[in-house]
Amino acid sequence: MMWVKIKRYLRSFLSLKWLVLMSLCAARMVPQPSAPLALSGGLVRGNIAPDGSHVQYLALPYATVTHRFQEAKPDPKWEGIYDAYNEHVRCKQRFTNNKLSGVEDCLTVNVYSPLPQSDTLRPVMVFIHGGGFRDGSGSPFMYGPRHLIKHGVILVTFNYRLEVLGFLCLGIKEAPGNIGLKDQVQALKWVKKNIRNFGGDPDNVTIFGESAGSASVSYHVLSPMSQGLYNRAIMQSGSALAPWALQFEPIKTASLLAAEMGYKTEDPLEIYKFFNSSDADDLINHRIPRVKGETVLSQYIFVPCVEKSIPGVESFLTDTPFNLLSKGQYNKVPIIIGYNNHEGYYFAGRENDTTLVDVDFLEALPRNLLFPSERKKRKTAEKFNELYMKGEKVSKEPSALLKYAHYLGDVGIKYPVTDTIDLFLKTIDKPVYAYEFSYGGLLNLAKMAFGFRKYPGATHGDELFYMFSIPTKLNIERDMVERMTTFWTNFTKYGEPTPESSSLPKWEPAEKQDPQLLVIDKECVMAPVWGDEYIGAWNDTYSQYRRTN
Repeated sequence: MMWVKIKRYLRSFLSLKWLVLMSLCAARMVPQPSAPLALSGGLVRGNIAPDGSHVQYLALPYATVTHRFQEAKPDPKWEGIYDAYNEHVRCKQRFTNNKLSGVEDCLTVNVYSPLPQSDTLRPVMVFIHGGGFRDGSGSPFMYGPRHLIKHGVILVTFNYRLEVLGFLCLGIKEAPGNIGLKDQVQALKWVKKNIRNFGGDPDNVTIFGESAGSASVSYHVLSPMSQGLYNRAIMQSGSALAPWALQFEPIKTASLLAAEMGYKTEDPLEIYKFFNSSDADDLINHRIPRVKGETVLSQYIFVPCVEKSIPGVESFLTDTPFNLLSKGQYNKVPIIIGYNNHEGYYFAGRENDTTLVDVDFLEALPRNLLFPSERKKRKTAEKFNELYMKGEKVSKEPSALLKYAHYLGDVGIKYPVTDTIDLFLKTIDKPVYAYEFSYGGLLNLAKMAFGFRKYPGATHGDELFYMFSIPTKLNIERDMVERMTTFWTNFTKYGEPTPESSSLPKWEPAEKQDPQLLVIDKECVMAPVWGDEYIGAWNDTYSQYRRTN
């Protein structure tokens, strides 16, 4: 959905002259094939990028969906040479409010390898896309490789199953849950097995992601199923601790969707049979209505779950993220983790006049809080209403919308990420580099697309456009693009974003006592992780009312 908005913005941003030039260039972009490579599935041929900077292999199958709601079959085989020229595969999802796109058998990877080839194996970066676990893909249209691969790394992006098709969690062998995350594990295993043939080092893999992709990365840090498949992790604006990143009542959620489709039952096996016999478009097209008063964050419904133990089924997640982090039961690797300073612009911009008027802080409290009484819940809602809105009612009025955006950004992203940093520092023996991306420039396309262009700072997703290239070559913001991609690729290569040889501002790892983060802006400075009263208020609330099962 974010990319649809951004495309509209780009249409107005680009002149007709640019569009004509782009069309002429595209007409001349006849693929120049690469030499065939031998992979575990067979021979594959990519194509050399028009500027000669890299070879790209698009839409390579890494697993095959044979049964809905169950693990995919790994390592598909093919005869002859697979021409990996065109990236056109999407997992089934809602593209717009009235248009669906994608297919069920959608598990493909894209690999970008720099030219000229190196005599030594290159570090590998595997990116997990966001989209609230309900939309998105690894498409080069959104996640182009040019900015990253010039630093000598191999980039991999991929698709995974989404929404109810990827995150139905019934606690039975037919639909155990977390299939979308298990798809991601299959992709990481494929990379481990095959990346050497592309010139990549299978023992130097960094996983990174944004939003739901960032939450996915944190889940891989937590899951024993992912152990040994990566060496470092980067989490951008998302965490498994976020209220939108875990479903607590998956059977109830599934039964509500079935009811919307005209079938009423709470029996897991009956729900499975109904969903399994339903048309995929019907499953995606139907939505559980948003409860009046809730925020846009409540619409992320089919997301990861804690799995039940099922004989013969390997579990991805067996306890809540908070419990696993608190106990130190996770894969300990060097980490970069952070957020953008105005995350909430994005979420507030997705509300409409009706939903804004209906917002009720009692209903807007995050679902991972559990109160012993209605009185305490109401008192907490009143506290946050006063803290953020200061007596003003939520509306489209600029001052009210900015205050509401502050609330959404803190509850959905900033506090969960800060909480995750805190728990890492208490339980890890590896470096944790924390950041706040605060830069407002010409590539803050998410902020512009959602109506906050004139306001300072960066919103949810803005940093992506300083890391990934888009089809339209905008020769702007080169300094920040260079800074961001150097931080990220240095971490991939050396395990730290500013090694001794770096000319970038020094980024120190956070310490358990008085942790600091790097503010990434025109000037980079270190600042306290626990820096404002709002995050302190959330921490006090979660210390009393956190839902842990």
